[in-house]
Amino acid sequence: MVIQLESRAPVEPAFETDDERWTAVVDRDKRADSTFYYSVRTTGVFCRPSCGARVPLRENVQFHSSLADATAAGFRPCKRCRPGEQSVSELQAEAIARACSLMEDTDVLPSVDELAAKAGMSRFHFQRVFKSVTGLTPKSYMTAHRAQRVRRNVDVSDSVTDAIYDSGFSSSGPFYAVTSSSLGMTPSEFRSGAAGVQIRYSIGESSVGLVLVAATDRGVCAILLGDERDALIADMEAQFPHAEINSDPAFDETVAAVIRFVEEPALGLSLPLDVRGTAFQHRVWQALRKIPAGTTATYAEVAEMIGAPGASRAVSGACAANPVAIAVPCHRVVRKDGELAGYRWGVERKRALLERESEPSA
Repeated sequence: MVIQLESRAPVEPAFETDDERWTAVVDRDKRADSTFYYSVRTTGVFCRPSCGARVPLRENVQFHSSLADATAAGFRPCKRCRPGEQSVSELQAEAIARACSLMEDTDVLPSVDELAAKAGMSRFHFQRVFKSVTGLTPKSYMTAHRAQRVRRNVDVSDSVTDAIYDSGFSSSGPFYAVTSSSLGMTPSEFRSGAAGVQIRYSIGESSVGLVLVAATDRGVCAILLGDERDALIADMEAQFPHAEINSDPAFDETVAAVIRFVEEPALGLSLPLDVRGTAFQHRVWQALRKIPAGTTATYAEVAEMIGAPGASRAVSGACAANPVAIAVPCHRVVRKDGELAGYRWGVERKRALLERESEPSA
C-alpha cells in the first residue's frame, strides 16, 4: 500500500479552552463527547457537546470537566443526549468492532446479512455505519482480510492459486485486485520471500542512533533504528529474506530527510510509503499520524480513534508491527499510566524522540 505522508498531520482541538468548547457545542462535535460537558442555567440540565437540542445562549452556558462536576453543581442529565450513558456512536462503534473481530476470528467468513443481524441493524444501516467507522465497506474489509489469509496460507499451500481459494476467494480476480495493498508485492514474490524484488537502502546516524531506510520502487518499506549497523541490516534482511537488497549511496538524501525530521520535527516529513499490514493495522497507523508532535495518546485512546473501543491490545500489536519508525509515529503512544513501555526500538529511544518533539524549537 502506497501512502503519501503529508508534511504535518492535522492538529485536532484539545477542547481545553472555553472558546474551543463553545465551538464544539455550536458544531455539535462528537469528538468532544466525554472530554467535557456543558450545563444550561435556564433549564437546569447538562449535556454532551454533540447534543441535538437547540443551541443555548452563550451567557447561560457553563462547562464541566466531568459528570460528577456537573451533578455537584446542581444540574441534572439531559434526557435527550443522556450523558453518563453510552452514546449511539459508542454503541455503534462497539457493534462494528465485534463485527470486525468476527470476520477476523472465523474460518468461514459470514455474509453481510449475518453480520448485520448480529449487530442488530438492517443490512443498509449496517453498511452505512460500518463505512463511517472503518472507512471501508464490509465487502472491502472482508476482501482485505481474505487477502491477509492468503499471506498466511501461501507458505503452506501447494500453489499460490490453492492459497487464494483456501483463503475464501471464489476466484483469483478479486484477490489480485487488492494484492498490492495487502502484500506490497505480487503473491509469487511474497511466497518466495520477496525473491526478485529490488530493495535499496542506506544508513545514517542521528541523535537517537543509527537509522536505516529501505525502499522498493513503490516507496519506503522500512525505517529501522538501532545501535549496530550489522544488526539493522540483519533485521531488514529477515523481513525480506530473498529480495535483491543493495546499499545505494544515492539513497543518502532520503536518509538525510528522515534524520532531519528526527532532529527538527517541526520541519515535517513527506515520503511515499510501501508498507504491508492488515486492514486493522492500517487503520491504527493512519490514526497514529493524527497524533500531533509533542503530544501522546494511550493505546485505549487510539482504539477509540479508530472506532474499536476495547481493542487496546490489538492497537499495541499494530504499533509493534509498524515497519516505518518515525514516519508512522508509534513512539507517541503510551500506557494508560503514562509509562513509555512497549517500543520496538527501545524505551530510552522512545523517550528521546518524545523529548525532542517537546522542545520549543520543535
